[in-house]
Amino acid sequence: MKLLVVAIALSALITFQSVAQQVSLNKVAVIVDQGVILESEITALVDQVKRNAKANNQDLPSDRALRTQAIEKLVTDNLQTQMAQKMGIQISDPQLDQTIAGIAANNNIPIEQFRQVIANDGVPFEVYREDIRKELITQEVRRANVRRRVYITPQEIENLVKLIDEQGAEQAEYNLGHILIGFPPQPSDEDIEKAKSTADKVLELLNNGSDFTRIAIASSSGSKALEGGDLGWMNINSMPTLFAEAIQDKEKDALVGPIRSGAGFHILKVKDLRGIEVVKVEEVNARHILIKPSVILSEDKAKQKLEEFRKQIIAGEATFEELAKEHSADPGSAIKGGELGWNDPGIYVPAFKEALAQLETDEIGQPFRSSHGWHLVKMIGKRVDDATDKRKEDKAYQLIFNRKFAEETDAWLREMRDAAYIEVLDSPTDTVGS
Repeated sequence: MKLLVVAIALSALITFQSVAQQVSLNKVAVIVDQGVILESEITALVDQVKRNAKANNQDLPSDRALRTQAIEKLVTDNLQTQMAQKMGIQISDPQLDQTIAGIAANNNIPIEQFRQVIANDGVPFEVYREDIRKELITQEVRRANVRRRVYITPQEIENLVKLIDEQGAEQAEYNLGHILIGFPPQPSDEDIEKAKSTADKVLELLNNGSDFTRIAIASSSGSKALEGGDLGWMNINSMPTLFAEAIQDKEKDALVGPIRSGAGFHILKVKDLRGIEVVKVEEVNARHILIKPSVILSEDKAKQKLEEFRKQIIAGEATFEELAKEHSADPGSAIKGGELGWNDPGIYVPAFKEALAQLETDEIGQPFRSSHGWHLVKMIGKRVDDATDKRKEDKAYQLIFNRKFAEETDAWLREMRDAAYIEVLDSPTDTVGS
């Protein structure tokens, strides 16, 4: 009987300690305007930082310092979550699933294996999933509030493009192949004409696919003939001016010449280059109809609507343009019959870009989901364009934007935090059962 009483008492003590621990973890640790941060959230974040540090063999400061840093991060996250609620920003389950599938794909891991990897790190997949949802919401809030604070002038872009060009000129290196069809030191007109004729024939052979190295070994009078005419990597400022002027703006595998000098006629091949960004991009022009799910229109209904549109277009009962004008939720393209214009596919969200890659000209794809909603797409056409100059401008714009966005984000977060009511409550030692 005595043993039974002891067992009951011990069981009660264990139960009380368990409840005390649960109360401790679930108590409110920080008040943030209209929201709160729980002790369990702080503990989970600190534990995550410790796991990451252990995996990377990193030293960490004291637990008190970690707790302070964790609270600061959770405060800013909480403020942004409250902002998202006021703005009505939400991330649907299909958007979330698509994002996580993209993360797994970028890591070349099947989604089921990816779930296991997350679990092996000690994080329940549902917890990870909701963390990604919060991160996506935070990104949307920042974009909406900070983007309008960033202003970039055309002059800023132009100045940076010039700087990139100057740096490129200094770094530009070419791997050149060289064939010299020589003539005597004091050539006659006949010597020059004969050499020119031979050089023209060599160039014709090369343009028809003959091997440069083989012809250089066989025909070149240059000092590197036995190496197949390979001059190696040369800075544009270290090569003969005659060569530098001839190969500027030339692309990989370009043949240049014949170029006359005092030694004869030169034929050059740009075997490779580095330090220069030469960009050829495939641009696409497509039409799309966007249907956004809502409280009234479910995900399935939105998809079914587009499937019906596709059947109508194929059957000749309606045109893509008519349906886009009447039904598309993308106002910018709807007024143009859904036409998006010629663009680099890279500007679109991953799901849209991937869908475009699967389509041939005039083909209408199956409805698919992106972060914007459900789409029906028709490929109008594809073309390859030299986008080097545009890419330089885009690169300059993006570099400036990233810098300014980061600066403005920091300023916006500071302003939001300074305007908020924040109260840190009792430390974790002042808990039930302590």
